Amino acid sequence: MRRISSVESSMELFRKANQLIPGGTQLISRRPSRFAYGVSPVYADRAQGSHIWDVDGNEFIDWVSDIGAVILGYCDPVVDEAVKQEMERGVSFTLNHRLEVALAEALVDIIPCAEMTRYAKGGGDACAVAVRIARGTTGRDRILFCGYHGWHDWYLAANLDKDEALDEHLFPGIDPIGVPQALKGSSIPFVYGDIDALRNKLEQYRGEVAAIIMEPLRSELPPPDYLENVRALASEYQVILIFDEVSTGFRLAPGGVQEYTGVVPDMAVFAKSISNGYPMGAVVGKKEVMEPASQMFISSTYWSDGIGLCAALTTLREIRNRDACKHMKSIGERLQQGINEQLMRTGLSGNCGGLFVHPSLQFEIEDPHLLREVTTLYIQEMSRRGCLGYTSFYLNAAQTTEDVDITVDAAGEVFKLIQNGLDKGTIHSLLDCELAQDSFRRLVR
Repeated sequence: MRRISSVESSMELFRKANQLIPGGTQLISRRPSRFAYGVSPVYADRAQGSHIWDVDGNEFIDWVSDIGAVILGYCDPVVDEAVKQEMERGVSFTLNHRLEVALAEALVDIIPCAEMTRYAKGGGDACAVAVRIARGTTGRDRILFCGYHGWHDWYLAANLDKDEALDEHLFPGIDPIGVPQALKGSSIPFVYGDIDALRNKLEQYRGEVAAIIMEPLRSELPPPDYLENVRALASEYQVILIFDEVSTGFRLAPGGVQEYTGVVPDMAVFAKSISNGYPMGAVVGKKEVMEPASQMFISSTYWSDGIGLCAALTTLREIRNRDACKHMKSIGERLQQGINEQLMRTGLSGNCGGLFVHPSLQFEIEDPHLLREVTTLYIQEMSRRGCLGYTSFYLNAAQTTEDVDITVDAAGEVFKLIQNGLDKGTIHSLLDCELAQDSFRRLVR
């Protein structure tokens, strides 16, 4: 088992970054405070398959998979070669790119709700496009949402009405500053799993709601019949139902969550894993919902560059060709079983549960501060053993049974250390880093 000794080059780069970049990073999920700051690496040098190397030369098994964007593995040879060949033809032109049509055909072929599509470059702007289309198609302004949907004003407007509306989504130290007060009341959250609460919101704002946008699931399956009932309510109130599948992507099935569950929305949003780490996003939906977008101002030079289009086309094909979903299911179940066996072996109270493509480790500790210390200690010590991640796991098709077994063995060592620290009351003294900040929590589990 590899041991990580120093991340000094990472730390020095981050010290410079804080002087040059507000917040130090471009993505909140990459902030070093999410990991074991001072022990975990901050900057990557390269990656291949399921492994990543930091700027200090340390090698890690990466269980975050570029925040879910990598689904086939880093530097996938098939995807990368296709992109290289496409780059030789030119990337962006005065004319439309021929692959715009090819990717649209592929999306319509595999995604149940897809009859037409528009493109984007990331999950946040794809969600903003979907909301713009829904508002334009219906002529209504209000949006009901649950889950996380990016950084744009339409979404952050929820906190203008009630300060706590997005508490479960906003990272510590982040506020909805800069969002126009005029948007107050335009976006309204609802709690995942409570169908009566959703019905009450629809009734309260009858005739005013353009869309329900939601993450259909994340790390757990939805309650029985919940998505079916949401679908029925959207139809009853003539509201557009949008599934945000940016995070879940194509891990459960080649056609996404809607294929896996059999519940078909009116629109769906994809990014991240659609292109195996290359910037690309897509909004797909039924023709009657999408076609009015031809009259809306939705436009960007780089939404249809050849790199993203080619990467997405190749990635979607390879997911099916390699039966990637089946492999990730197998890997995820092996990981969950192994970690739970180690918990039982060490006597540490906890569970690795949730959906097999996005397992989550939960320590059963009542004291919230102690829980935070234990969680940080786990991240710290797993990092030292060459396993990069949080207490949740993002799977990709390049991860192997060997990766799982190494990680499970490392977890066993760390669980012994934690249990010993709990028994002696010395958890705090075992920490060599700042306490990790909570990740984004969602109204959807």
